[in-house]
Amino acid sequence: MPIRRRFDVLREPAYRRLFLGRTASLVGDGMAPIAISFAILGLTGSATDLGLVLTAHAAVMIALLLVGGVVGDRVSPRLAMLGADLTRAISTALLAALLLTGAAEIWQLALLYAIDGAATAFFNPASTAIVPQVVPGPRLQEANALLNISRHGGKVAGPALAGLLLALGSPGTALAVDAATFALSAACLLGVRAPRLPQTGREPAFFSELRHGWREFSSRRWMVAIVLSAAVSNGIFFPVFQVLGPVVSSESLDGSSSWALIMALFGAGGLLGAVAALSLRPRRPLLVGEGLICLIAIPALLLAIPASTAAIAIGALVSATTVGFGEVLYDTVVAQHVPPESLSRVIAYDWFGALALEPVGLALVGPLAAGLGTSTTLYLGAAAITVCQACVLLVPSLRRLEARPEATGPLPPLRPVEAGD
Repeated sequence: MPIRRRFDVLREPAYRRLFLGRTASLVGDGMAPIAISFAILGLTGSATDLGLVLTAHAAVMIALLLVGGVVGDRVSPRLAMLGADLTRAISTALLAALLLTGAAEIWQLALLYAIDGAATAFFNPASTAIVPQVVPGPRLQEANALLNISRHGGKVAGPALAGLLLALGSPGTALAVDAATFALSAACLLGVRAPRLPQTGREPAFFSELRHGWREFSSRRWMVAIVLSAAVSNGIFFPVFQVLGPVVSSESLDGSSSWALIMALFGAGGLLGAVAALSLRPRRPLLVGEGLICLIAIPALLLAIPASTAAIAIGALVSATTVGFGEVLYDTVVAQHVPPESLSRVIAYDWFGALALEPVGLALVGPLAAGLGTSTTLYLGAAAITVCQACVLLVPSLRRLEARPEATGPLPPLRPVEAGD
């Protein structure tokens, strides 16, 4: 199929609005981690403080993910996403105001970033569950690939813009732009019309819905294996990368400019992986995707040396390329194999499990680096991540699972909808 046909899914009005809104907010998201990291390092210079603020965000998000999954299935993914965007716009604007006025304290940053995490818990399951509702089944992989292109494109443009704003302005300026992108995303969502799923009568109790989601999730061993592997990898990789990466950049490289370049190429790698998923359709997608993700630990290893900025950035590019490609394949398989009326809840269990250990890692990485040394902590983290990702390939159902492009949709044609419709 010609590459231009891979973009035909953008002709779906609802999907086009979803894509544009998420693209805008994801550029801002790409700025936020860098802005917050250097805001905290500028206030206290402490990797432990940075880890604690990131922990607050991650812990609240994880605590509310299952609630977010139930709400997404109950009220609709679109409404869950809309409420989350408005909440994040307000909390991020307050973060920016505190930094721009010089009134920011660590506890305030932690509280407001935790509110952002709470809203994200409602947004993330819904943002995945809405996709098969607004695109025909045969185009689902293209739709997921384009959204991943958008997400990782934001990780390229966002860090680049953050580096410029940090050089010319301040972290508060970057966060003000981030707040505006959430508002723009909410405006786009007002114009999205997703078909309502069939109702089964009286709504079951909250915990009954959670149990149903758990049964759907736990019955798929390939999903459980991937989520357990992701739990360990995320609990190690992102703490050592996001917390110790800026520290290494500040102490051994060229400061914020080095870290912005590394993060920009990390985003570019995810972008390349998503572009590859527009055309490559392996018959056994999980075997291919999870096998490639074994390379995820490369940038942590290079930071441990530490290598040059250019080498670390190239390692981040390779690492994120494998992750970006694998994510598209995994998201598509989940949508093909999970009933649509349960998808938000199953995805919530996915997110919950995959991120469960990240707050622990974020809280511990600073003290561990202080005790063992930054390089030793990075070496140990890289080794543990590689072993964990390799182990997931031992699960037979994961290796054997085949793609089912006919399993979703097609849905009836969608019409545009005005904000007041």
